[in-house]
Amino acid sequence: MTEFESRCYGISESDIQRQYMQGLSDNEMVVAGILSDCQEMLDMGTGPRSVDHVRKQLNVAKYILFRMLDNKEVV
Repeated sequence: MTEFESRCYGISESDIQRQYMQGLSDNEMVVAGILSDCQEMLDMGTGPRSVDHVRKQLNVAKYILFRMLDNKEVV
């Protein structure tokens, strides 16, 4: 995992692809689930560690969205 991946996502891009995107055809629902989880985390508490985790999860959702857009442009 690169320094950027660590600071931005908390996991590597290959882990995002494997854990969130691999074998799933409905990435829109994956993103919606991540966003819902972020809402719940914010409701449960916004300590510094929670805020950082929510930020990283939002970045994961954005990464998936951008990958989806890249794939649509290729098709």
